[in-house]
Amino acid sequence: MSRKFLFLSGTGLIILSFALAVILYQNTQSTFLGSQGQDVFERQGAPVKGPADARVTIVEFFDPACETCADFYPFLKQLIDQYPGKVKVMMRYAPLHTGSDQVVPMLEAAHKQGKYWQALELLFNNQRRWITGHTSQPMRARGLLNGLALDHAMLDADMSGAEVMSAVQEDIEDGQSLGIKATPEFFVNGKAMPSFGLSQLKRLVKEAVEDAY
Repeated sequence: MSRKFLFLSGTGLIILSFALAVILYQNTQSTFLGSQGQDVFERQGAPVKGPADARVTIVEFFDPACETCADFYPFLKQLIDQYPGKVKVMMRYAPLHTGSDQVVPMLEAAHKQGKYWQALELLFNNQRRWITGHTSQPMRARGLLNGLALDHAMLDADMSGAEVMSAVQEDIEDGQSLGIKATPEFFVNGKAMPSFGLSQLKRLVKEAVEDAY
C-alpha cells in the first residue's frame, strides 16, 4: 500500500480522519516501539547512503512500487546534505504491493555488485513502465535493469540465492514485528514519527541531530 493519498490530499474530511488516525498511531506506536531492540530497526549489510559513522540513522521501510517512496527519496538526500557528516539513510524492504516481493531481490542483488542506488533510482524514476494498477510487473522491472553496467548473469543467480533471500526475509519479518502496513515508514535512531509527513520527518531528524551532537 502507498501513502500517496495521505501525502497529497488536503480535503477537510481527510484531515479529520487523519487526525483521528494520528491519535491512535501515537498511542499504539509509543507503547509498542518501546519494547523493540535496535536490531529490529537496522540490518547489518543493508544499503546505506551517507557517512558510515554518522550518529543519526534514518531507517526507511519501503516498497519500490510505492509512489510516495519515490516522492520522498530526493528529500532523504537533502537531509543528508543538510547535516554534513551527521545523518545517514538505511533502506529496508517492505514489499507490500503485489509482485514487489519479486522485485526487491533484484535491488538486493544489485547491492551485492555495488549498484544498489543506481538500480533504485532507475526503478523509482520509471515506475510507470513496470507498475500496472498498483501491481508490480517483475519482468518489466528486470528489463529496466538491463540498462545498468552489471554482471547480469550474476544478478540473476543472486536474486534467488540464499544470501539475498535471507536479507529480504529479515526485512520483511522486522517490518511485520514493527506493525508496518503502509510505505514509506521511517524511524530515526529507532524513534517513529508521531504522524506521517515530510515536516514530521524533518523535525524528528533535527531533534535527533541536536541530541547526538
